[in-house]
Amino acid sequence: MPEKKNLPSKRKRREPPNHQAPPATKDPNYEPYPDHALPTPEDCLVVRDRLLALHGFPQQFAKYRDRRVAPQEGGEPPHWEDESVLDGLVKTVISQNTTEVNSDKAFACLKSTFPSWEDVLAAETKTLENAIRCGGLAPTKAACIKNVLRCLMDKRGELCLEYLRELSVSDIKAELSNFKGIGPKTVACVLLFNLQQDDFPVDTHVFEIAKTIGWVPMAADRLKTYLHLNRRIPKELKFDLNCLIYTHGKLCNRCNKGRDQQKGNKSGDSDCPLLCYSKSM
Repeated sequence: MPEKKNLPSKRKRREPPNHQAPPATKDPNYEPYPDHALPTPEDCLVVRDRLLALHGFPQQFAKYRDRRVAPQEGGEPPHWEDESVLDGLVKTVISQNTTEVNSDKAFACLKSTFPSWEDVLAAETKTLENAIRCGGLAPTKAACIKNVLRCLMDKRGELCLEYLRELSVSDIKAELSNFKGIGPKTVACVLLFNLQQDDFPVDTHVFEIAKTIGWVPMAADRLKTYLHLNRRIPKELKFDLNCLIYTHGKLCNRCNKGRDQQKGNKSGDSDCPLLCYSKSM
């Protein structure tokens, strides 16, 4: 019998795609879209003012805004229910891929179940999962939270992230990015809301609107959108603009198209102040 040759299989094994990850948060001079001129500072100011006139400033972010504004005016930041930097980080982790209602409920359940972060670290993983289950993806989020706490205890000897306040923005990004499961959006949220630094988180609402109004190319991904907008948007507008675009994305029928409509009042189609920016709307 003739010798059989080792013929290649008809179903070729696909090689993993060779995605070259951008230098992201490590290189402050990196520009993913150097030839994309939008948004201009004027664009940012106009959109901020139009959304502010339509929605007013969102109350859910008012406490964070007060903490930023008070020191600038020579006053003390107001005190509210304590939310440490570690609280903010865990709260952001829990908020991923779920609704605000479920996220807030899950975080409140976690805080009521465990008196301290030391108790969370000592608890069985299953107990932690049960506490945050209503926020979705409980095993993944519980593993991330446990890892952050374990690494903090090993490195610092205490479960506290307040030391980040003494670091530069680039060092804060490097520190938080070392925790497994903590990505650019979570880091940006902690910077903006808990550390009073000027950054521009890109969630689903911000991402979709940025593409729709031409602030990034339609083929942009979330990371490059974050890098581009964080460079283009003036620092003094980042906080208000981010809160307003996020809120508008939830409430506007036009900007919310293609996603599940959330309950509550919606801005009418004709009220959308971003209509003039894109024919696709």
